[in-house]
Amino acid sequence: MITFLLRRLAAGVVLVFVIATATFFLTGLTGSDPAQRIAGTQAGAAQVAAKRHELGLDRPLVERYADWLGHAVRGDLGTSWFTNQPVSRVVGEALPVSLSLVLAAILLTAAVSIVLGVAAAVRGGWADRVLQVVSVVAFAVPNFLVGMILALVFAVQLGLFPAIGYVKPSVDPAGWLASITLPALALAIGAIATVAAQTRGSMIDVLRQDYIRTLRSRGLPARSVLLKHALRNAAPASLTVLSLQFIALIGGAVVIEQVFGLTGIGERATSAASQGDVPLVLGVVVVTVVLVVIVNLLADVLLGWLNPKVRMS
Repeated sequence: MITFLLRRLAAGVVLVFVIATATFFLTGLTGSDPAQRIAGTQAGAAQVAAKRHELGLDRPLVERYADWLGHAVRGDLGTSWFTNQPVSRVVGEALPVSLSLVLAAILLTAAVSIVLGVAAAVRGGWADRVLQVVSVVAFAVPNFLVGMILALVFAVQLGLFPAIGYVKPSVDPAGWLASITLPALALAIGAIATVAAQTRGSMIDVLRQDYIRTLRSRGLPARSVLLKHALRNAAPASLTVLSLQFIALIGGAVVIEQVFGLTGIGERATSAASQGDVPLVLGVVVVTVVLVVIVNLLADVLLGWLNPKVRMS
């Protein structure tokens, strides 16, 4: 098991390095001049040149990369070019907002999709057909449109939840839960449809296996056969899709945070990219990839626990 985890961890470190490196060189090859934007449209050539020297943009790209990488491996992600704040502080302030949304959405997705997928596989008939139709519709509707509808109905018209803003859990736990409910639900609906469909298909395949019929013929309770045997063997496929949905939810949070006026990682990434704030863009990318690696590592651990054959792959 230790060797299994070390292999996955090493692969994650390589992934972070490759994506961070690619992002750095791509941002350096855009052809734009951040120094001109920072100095302002009225700045003269001397002022722009001074700002470019201050930011280190007059140095070769490879030299700047080596300098950034040397600081990054020590935990220093640099300073924002526009706010002069440490990137780690900016990302650290925005990260809890995005994590609140994504973790709430992923927990909601796991709970609801398992119930729906198992019910559709076991009952069949109308329940199965309804799930398939709803899955197609939910997957096709953009999450920002779902978010706007939820905000209009439950926040504006009914006043049950706040339409915009984020409340820290340390300040008001109830307010925090209310502030993330609609955004998390908007994120989760599409993911629920995808994972529920996968759970349904996996459960149907498992329930058709000979060992399930053998367990039933021996008189084991139907609940025990379903939960202890069928669901456990169907779980790996659903867990894999669920871990992939985590990545999709991070991407979806970029739009949802705009809809609900939340200052999370998505909002920071959008503003940094539009301004050309390269250090902040790199910081967001690195932190996001690290989160994806951690989630995939946890998913691999769970898969290894559910199916020991995975540890040998």
